Amino acid sequence: MNAIRTLLLPFAIAAALAACSQPVEAPAAAAPAASTTEVTAEANAAAAEDAAPAIQPVSGSYQLDPTHTDVLAQWTHFGFSQPSAHFGISEGVLVYDAADVTKSSVQVSIPMSALNSFVAKLDDHLKGADFFDAAKFPNASFKSTRVAAAGTNKLTVNGDLTLKDVTKPVTLEVTLNGAGAHPMSKLQTIGFSATAAIKRSDFGVGAYAPNVSDAVQLRITTEGSLAEAPAAETAQE
Repeated sequence: MNAIRTLLLPFAIAAALAACSQPVEAPAAAAPAASTTEVTAEANAAAAEDAAPAIQPVSGSYQLDPTHTDVLAQWTHFGFSQPSAHFGISEGVLVYDAADVTKSSVQVSIPMSALNSFVAKLDDHLKGADFFDAAKFPNASFKSTRVAAAGTNKLTVNGDLTLKDVTKPVTLEVTLNGAGAHPMSKLQTIGFSATAAIKRSDFGVGAYAPNVSDAVQLRITTEGSLAEAPAAETAQE
């Protein structure tokens, strides 16, 4: 028996060594997690929005200021560049209802002759028959159809954009920038920024698509004031 054990011992040692030499199967790779920087940035942005104090505008009819209103349209050109054009307003009225924001409304008129692409030749082309045909259709307009709260100092404004006598629905994602007495005029003033996306072909302005992108991004900023100063200040005058 001892002789048999002596003969088997080398085989047992060899088997044990062979087992130890087999490679260990690596665990399945985990799905890549978001970086700490990305997670932190998203968390900070969400926390900042939650912590932002709610702006409380005064209810009333605000006359929008053309000198502080800018509509910037941007598109892509053959995938190489992103030109832009500025559109102002000739007039606009914002009715704000602080007690029930859904009763608020906005309406603006946009003179097409005043568009500015920052390139004189492009201005002439955009105002011509290929695009806006400004001589025949001198004005565009936007009129809200629905206003809804969308979070702290945020609104969603649905409305009708009319361009070249074609009317299509457009949705504005709006941020209330500020409200209160203007330090210079002393009038109650309100200010917004907004973004929207449209397809220019919807309005008969689709020339040269898709080389010149059909999709156009809009960025809007505006401010307006109530027609009258606060009662206390009016009495002093």
